[in-house]
Amino acid sequence: MRASLVVSAIAILTASLNVDAAENALSDSEKSAGWKLLFNGKDLTGWKCSNGKPVATPVESGSIVPFKSGGYLVVHEDPVGDFILKCDVRWEDERCNSGVFFRVEDLKNPVHTGFEIQVMGGDRIGKHEMGAIYDLAATTKNTGKPTGEWNTLEIGCKGPEISVTLNGKKVCELNCNDYDEPGLCPDGKKHKFKLNGKPRAVKDFARSGYLGFQDHGHKVWYRNVKLLELNPKK
Repeated sequence: MRASLVVSAIAILTASLNVDAAENALSDSEKSAGWKLLFNGKDLTGWKCSNGKPVATPVESGSIVPFKSGGYLVVHEDPVGDFILKCDVRWEDERCNSGVFFRVEDLKNPVHTGFEIQVMGGDRIGKHEMGAIYDLAATTKNTGKPTGEWNTLEIGCKGPEISVTLNGKKVCELNCNDYDEPGLCPDGKKHKFKLNGKPRAVKDFARSGYLGFQDHGHKVWYRNVKLLELNPKK
């Protein structure tokens, strides 16, 4: 599909831009390309809990730590529509479970009004494994690194197209417009998303919203959080 090819091409191009950059800093190439650094590695300026409270956990080892932050998500204050998001993530517990949320329309109900990229250990593939677009699109391969090592996630969103790259390899993608049946995926299997108790069609999800990192009961570290807006406001 044309939009998917556009996102893929941009992802391949931008993968070469993160060269010789210090941690939590933009390289000269990234600056020239228009990337924004969303986390400075020192404090949580620009970030809050999804319930509106300040983040209770301090920056640790130059990383955002959602665990025991005081909210379900640690979110960036600015919503965004079409973009490429890059970040690194690691964990030390094999049972790790977290997620990168984006296009969250309602911060009071992020689970049903936004997308999640699954973050967890293990070597399996599926709709609930590392790199999956949670409960919607399964991974085609698992390129996650062993527990304790840093993984690099890249999420591309352009219109209805969403793609996920893990450690330099595309592992998952979907077109929201293919999910036009309330409560159902294109493969006929049910998904979890509801609004006011009724199943939702993913094609009706907001194309702009908040992004953030989930506290799901396990400690994880996120760093090098960088954003390239594909249709920035002028």
